[in-house]
Amino acid sequence: MFAIVHLVVNAQIWVADSVCENYERTEVEFADDYSGSVKCTVIRKLSYDKSKPAVLYIHGYNDYFFQTELGDNFVNNGYDFYAVDLRKYGRSIIPGQRLFEVRDLSEYFEDVNAALDIIVQNGNKSIIIMGHSTGGLVASYYLAKAEHSCYPITALLLNSPFLDMNLDNATENFLLPFVCLCGRCFPDFELNQGDSNVYAHTLLRKYEGEWDYNTMWKTEMSQPVTLGWLRAITSAQDFLHRGVDVGVPVLLMRSEYSSDGENEALSHETDIVLNVEEISMYGRRLGCDVTEYIVKNGIHDLFLSRMPVRYTLYSSMFRWLENRGL
Repeated sequence: MFAIVHLVVNAQIWVADSVCENYERTEVEFADDYSGSVKCTVIRKLSYDKSKPAVLYIHGYNDYFFQTELGDNFVNNGYDFYAVDLRKYGRSIIPGQRLFEVRDLSEYFEDVNAALDIIVQNGNKSIIIMGHSTGGLVASYYLAKAEHSCYPITALLLNSPFLDMNLDNATENFLLPFVCLCGRCFPDFELNQGDSNVYAHTLLRKYEGEWDYNTMWKTEMSQPVTLGWLRAITSAQDFLHRGVDVGVPVLLMRSEYSSDGENEALSHETDIVLNVEEISMYGRRLGCDVTEYIVKNGIHDLFLSRMPVRYTLYSSMFRWLENRGL
């Protein structure tokens, strides 16, 4: 399968991206899976300065790449910037597919390999992987488990990675394993995630946020998840909880505090999606070289926090990269 990915990627055709101005994209098709046709989409913006590594950004759950401010900051600092819309997300959705469906996170390894192939073929000698939330879980799982020695990966940047379920102890230790066991036999069974749109209100410009995005691709309320998805997520998390070494330096970025989202003011300055203490605990198990950076007043997607917060974060991230010679 890896060789097939190379054959497909060699035929890449870049077109102007219709979502992000001054970016371009290409699609990579894969063999059908249990839901039919699948593809991923690689988006890029190139820097004139080729002295620094390329960056590959992997989005989170209920998400896609639209964060051009993030990409532009990398490009303006001399990094080629690439992002991948994973299969069944964003630009990669094929009509009739269930949004965000996955049964094993290793399904995304093909998407990551395809993006890395493209980056290498475009002449980049060093690659930094960056993942947000579920994308941080995918990136960590990929580096810990997949065969990637042929790629010059030199660092991992994690933006509030989804390393553990934000559940009470009883649910996580007793009910969750039973539900995931059911997912083996009934992967398409759906679980409702509630009807809260508080997080969307902190992000979208039409409410109290600073951002515009496609709410068909990044919905205001989380879609139901399947038992197959839940089993895939918890299986990857359990693998990482045992303690792994991703093999590269890690910058672990997370908010200072979590909250339940019921206080409107706090929803703009805390992580209302994940438990930041769990991010810290499990993130520090990803290897022997993990730097934790705590972002005061940061929200779940730290780079969508209010402007003063994220600009301080940009400075700190680029300083860390510079200190690493990256």
